[in-house]
Amino acid sequence: MIRIVIAEDHQIVREGLRMFFDTQPDIKVVGEAANGREALEVIEKTNPDILLLDLIMPEMDGLEVLKVIGKETPKITVLVLTSALDDRMVIPAVRAGAAGYVLKTVSSTELADAVRSVAAGKPVLHPEITRMLMREVRKGPGAIGSESFTQREMEVLSLLAHYLSNKEIAKELGISEKTVKTHVSNILSKLGVSGRADAARYAKEQGLG
Repeated sequence: MIRIVIAEDHQIVREGLRMFFDTQPDIKVVGEAANGREALEVIEKTNPDILLLDLIMPEMDGLEVLKVIGKETPKITVLVLTSALDDRMVIPAVRAGAAGYVLKTVSSTELADAVRSVAAGKPVLHPEITRMLMREVRKGPGAIGSESFTQREMEVLSLLAHYLSNKEIAKELGISEKTVKTHVSNILSKLGVSGRADAARYAKEQGLG
C-alpha cells in the first residue's frame, strides 16, 4: 500500500484528490495539509511514502517544504502536483529533490500512475518540464557546448541518474532495449565519458536525479 499525504491549499481540490485516491486499491491518503507548515507537521505524524505537494501555498511554499524535507526527512518521496510552470520554480524544485513534477492538467489515471512510479523509485516529469531541464543543462555548469541532448536522450539521462538498467529504462519509456542502448551510447559520446556511472553523476549534478 502506498501511503500519501496531500498538501494543497484549495479544499475542494484536496477533497477531489482524496475521493479519487480512495478508489485506488493500492493508494491510501493518510493525511492532508492546507499550507506548507501544516504539511511538515502532518508528514512528521504520519510518516507517509509520498508527499503530493503543490508549490504555491500560504505560510510556507512548496519549495521551502522540499528543502526542509531534503534535510530532515529525505526518505519521503515528493511528487509535485501544481499549475506552476515557471522555470524559476520548476528548476529549483527539481534540484531540491522532487522525484516527480506533474501539472494539474493531467488525468486522474496519469496522476495515479505518477504516484506509483515515484513510489517505485522512477522519476516522473511532465514533457514541458523535461524541455526546461534540457535548456538548463545546455546553459548550466558543465554544459556540453555545441552538442545538445534530444528530449528522448534527456529522459534516458534522467533515468540513468537513478542507475536503472537498459531493460528497466526501455520498460519505463515504452521503447526497445536496443533503442535505449543507442541513446546511452549517444549520451556518453556527447558527455565525453566512457561509463554509465559518469553519466549518472553528471545527471545528478544537473538536478536530474
